[in-house]
Amino acid sequence: MNKVELLAPAGDLERLKFSFLYGADACYIGGLDYSLRANAQNFSLDQIKEACLFAHKLNKKVYVTVNIIFHNEDTKDLEEYLKNLEICGVDAIIISDLFVAKLASEVAPNLKIHISTQTSTLNYEAVNFLKKLNVERVVLGREASREEIKEIIDKTKIEVECFIHGAMCASYSGRCVLSNYFTNRDANRGGCAQICRWCFPLYDINDNEVLSDTKFTMSTKDLSMITNIKDMIDIGIASLKVEGRMRSNYYVATVINTYRNAIDDYYKNNLTDEKIKYYQKILNRCANRDNKEQFYNSFPTEQEQYYLGRNEVSNQDFLGIVIDYNEYNSEVTLSQRNYFKKGDVVEIFGPSIEPFTFTVPDIYDEEGNILEVANHPEQIIKFKIPKKVYQYDIMRIKL
Repeated sequence: MNKVELLAPAGDLERLKFSFLYGADACYIGGLDYSLRANAQNFSLDQIKEACLFAHKLNKKVYVTVNIIFHNEDTKDLEEYLKNLEICGVDAIIISDLFVAKLASEVAPNLKIHISTQTSTLNYEAVNFLKKLNVERVVLGREASREEIKEIIDKTKIEVECFIHGAMCASYSGRCVLSNYFTNRDANRGGCAQICRWCFPLYDINDNEVLSDTKFTMSTKDLSMITNIKDMIDIGIASLKVEGRMRSNYYVATVINTYRNAIDDYYKNNLTDEKIKYYQKILNRCANRDNKEQFYNSFPTEQEQYYLGRNEVSNQDFLGIVIDYNEYNSEVTLSQRNYFKKGDVVEIFGPSIEPFTFTVPDIYDEEGNILEVANHPEQIIKFKIPKKVYQYDIMRIKL
């Protein structure tokens, strides 16, 4: 039996390395062109090559998004770009405009082709059609139900990829033009301004503004499928995908590490209800938006939406990243991120350790001066710690 793939987002090389370190089997990234996250830092060709070399040394994969909806002027230089991606060693490209499949097969035949969720593929007839274009995998629309996913898998025998965590679209993925209308930024060419998260005044039938302490929004709550992981693997989904190429290192590390542990527990027959509740607690804490399972088991209701007001307080759980550990004196060197002080109860987690809790002792700066608090982001600080830790382990507020 092939083990399910855990697919992570990476907005730059640092986040790609964090994703792999914390358990991803593959990463999807965007180049400087043709990508639907134009506001992310994204990757030059040299960086794509570096990413592929790094991944392949770990026996992992890199997929590159070429998933904009192309207008005539966008096709310039695409053929050369696809050839360069093949030279870089990219494992697959993720596309939404179908002519790219034919072009890639002609000019870069070693590039495997995955169909983006932007095509809103939700039925097996469409998937069977896509198979004729030498497509290896289809990323189904987020709007597919469990029954639809299973029927597609059973009737097409092709790799299916589904989202398990992250933001949702208010419209069908890839079909929204609100950004175009309000800001002249093309959502389907990488410029989405997330209009669905804006707050709007309400008016009654007579065009009188309805006075209220809250404004109307059409924003969809985020997706979280941790409670359905067992079932998603059981029905034959090949790849479980996390959204978030513009998310922080902390978010990526936390989400990927949590799903990595859940998937590994599944294959060890050790994924208990108690563990799922613990993983759910971690995921609920690492972002500032509510999350739901959305379309998987039933059609969403008003409970899956934000309509009248949202409380999205900035997350302060991320306290620091381990830079070094001195075994001789049990001292950790940390790059600080959010406020903490002596006496706080905190937790450290990482890919090679079990999470553990301790009380912060005396804190020192690089010159050995004692600090009352750690409150300067990216300040280098040191303190004693009860257990061995490793570079890139993360300290957070105790859950």
